[in-house]
Amino acid sequence: MNRCMWLIPAMLGVLSCTDKDVSGPDDSTGAESLSSTAAALSFRHIAAGYFHSCGVTTANVAYCWGYNSNGQLGDGTFTARLRPVPVLGGLQFRAVSAGLHHSCGVATDNQAYCWGSSSGGGLGNGSFRGSRKPVLVAGGLSFSQVSAGTDYSCGVTTDSRLYCWGNYNAYGQIGDGTTEERLSPVAVSPGRSFRQVSAGEIHTCAVTTSYRAFCWGLNYRGQLGIGSTVSQLLPVAVASTLHFRQVAVGVTANTCAVTPRDKAFCWGDGRRGQIGDGNLTSRYTPRAVAGGLSFSRVSVGPSHSCGTTTENRGYCWGENFDGQLGDGTTDRRPMPVPVPVAGSLRFGQLSAAGSRSCGVTTASVGYCWGSNELGQLGDGTVVDRVRPTRVVGAM
Repeated sequence: MNRCMWLIPAMLGVLSCTDKDVSGPDDSTGAESLSSTAAALSFRHIAAGYFHSCGVTTANVAYCWGYNSNGQLGDGTFTARLRPVPVLGGLQFRAVSAGLHHSCGVATDNQAYCWGSSSGGGLGNGSFRGSRKPVLVAGGLSFSQVSAGTDYSCGVTTDSRLYCWGNYNAYGQIGDGTTEERLSPVAVSPGRSFRQVSAGEIHTCAVTTSYRAFCWGLNYRGQLGIGSTVSQLLPVAVASTLHFRQVAVGVTANTCAVTPRDKAFCWGDGRRGQIGDGNLTSRYTPRAVAGGLSFSRVSVGPSHSCGTTTENRGYCWGENFDGQLGDGTTDRRPMPVPVPVAGSLRFGQLSAAGSRSCGVTTASVGYCWGSNELGQLGDGTVVDRVRPTRVVGAM
């Protein structure tokens, strides 16, 4: 499909009419020549947001790239970037999370910082004032993990407590039993201990230290996994006897999770094949992802899902109209298909969001693929890619 990027002049200052690239990840795509003129980056992990991406290097430095209308890249500007730029502030990060209009991260001292838009209160700094560089999340809490959603955020503290914050709480996705705005962290289900949380757009899910999954928020496609389409303002246990150690929420209405025995299950909207059970049907309770694969982690976009296996192989399934599955086609896949990376490279981590995916190999090399009209692949171009393309060096 050929499409003229008529929106690009207003967003990036360039105009490009492009086709989807069908070259391999190590072919000469133009991005490789760019990387030779910039400092190479070794990534620990990459988090794909809806229109931008962020990553943390092995030196604990955070970089972001892509759309920057609200300062979500954290580089002090509103300028979109086709390649990674360092997040301001000189902070050392352990992990980052990219949402829609903002980003968050956990520093190596366990303090949480966010940057970008706070029109929805998602920065957690007690105000609606946005920031083009990291600001400390209010409350004096120490976090082990944070997740940035659509104008709201959630995090798990080092003592296993769960907090959420943000103004975008119309469907109860904050989980405190109300639909009121929260400009700083509020405790969620204070009687439980949590190990991990995932914030989406209209719903949220988390896993307790006893490996039980809970979800809350809007539930029109069964994305809460409670066997119905009834929405919830408070966390409700997923309707299953299964235990889970990790859960991932999509921007729209689907959810996936991994059991302690490395099996992946998905539920919610399945009309694009994102459940991965071979069907195009929504599911109100967890359904096993087909293929008998053993997964270490999963990640969920609005209409596709991805996961890394215990053997460090990447797989994706669901919608593929922009090449977000990375299999070299734009064909929808209702069952997992492998993500090819040249040579013997293997993925240690994958992240699905928007109409694209990103990942980091076990050799600490970053790759992205899929939609790229705003530079969110970080390869120095605005060309869509149907196969993994390497994230270029820093500006």
